[in-house]
Amino acid sequence: MTPPPPALLDIARIYLEPAVEAHARGRDILARFPEAERIPVASHWRIPELREGDPGDYLRAKRESLVLGVKKGLAFRPNGRSADFIAPSSSNGCAMACAYCYVARRKGHSNPISVFVNIEEILAATARHAAKLGPKAEPNQVDPRDWVYDLGENGDLSVDAMISDNVRDLVALFRTLPNAKGSFATKWVNRDLLDYDPRGRTRIRMSLMPPAMGKLLDVRTSPMAERIAIIPELHRAGYEVHLNFSPVVLREGWEAEWGALFEELDDVLPAAVKEQLAAEVIMLTHNQDLHEINLAWHPKAEELLWRPDIQEEKVSEAGGVNLRYRTGWKGRWLQRFKELLAARMPYCRVRYAF
Repeated sequence: MTPPPPALLDIARIYLEPAVEAHARGRDILARFPEAERIPVASHWRIPELREGDPGDYLRAKRESLVLGVKKGLAFRPNGRSADFIAPSSSNGCAMACAYCYVARRKGHSNPISVFVNIEEILAATARHAAKLGPKAEPNQVDPRDWVYDLGENGDLSVDAMISDNVRDLVALFRTLPNAKGSFATKWVNRDLLDYDPRGRTRIRMSLMPPAMGKLLDVRTSPMAERIAIIPELHRAGYEVHLNFSPVVLREGWEAEWGALFEELDDVLPAAVKEQLAAEVIMLTHNQDLHEINLAWHPKAEELLWRPDIQEEKVSEAGGVNLRYRTGWKGRWLQRFKELLAARMPYCRVRYAF
């Protein structure tokens, strides 16, 4: 396991729930960071110094703090977009700091990685769920043959894989399930994943946006050129690789920026990748609480994200009030995006867009 680069993770303190050391995975992780201060906590969700810290010091906690806990609920939520089901997560939170990230507004001002150490229970629950489903009766937009489980809804598994073997274990599990695939989106290049031997049973969704926009919004992530360059290698290593164009942020010149990205992809991707390629397209959703957090640590990003002149309020499925591009106009802009993609990458099927 390649150690995380200090610029991304330099763990100085580990917050841990009481049961962590009773699990082999918990002991393994603690042994990897022997110099880190250990701070007992009752719950990985309730750590006041992480939830209520100075927003201007947003990034330090992401770099220096790690949370270890035990996953309590093992429910599977129907999805129908990126996956058929959202699996119980093996982690929560992220070392990266994308300015539009919805998880930050749920957990508090900072959202460092929380790793769940009861991975055996998560694996067993997933295997039972897939077995109970049996074969997939009909193709759908998620996958024509297999049930697909999203494994990293609230984090980035490529980064998690530098902390523990949870991700390796998940990939290994799906090698054994004849009717199911794992899936996760990533913005980090971790070459260790090339040795996991997925045998086509794990789908990686590489998240991409125009490089200049990514440099501003995708803070502490791998550069777009590196993400694109590893796509053929991931495919040769046995992954199914799809693209995640997310979020689509509108500004003057957005069509030319995205068009240039599509041309770069068309130049770099080999035929074998193009033949299996599909994409998700997700227009930006923003939020008042996240806007306030960003103003304290990254106000420049808000010049792109906070656009009430072209956005409107909309209540989410969870009951939160978000800002999305205005009805009517959003549909036109999304259609224009898909037309640009089809013109430059006609082989890239859009699995879903919203």
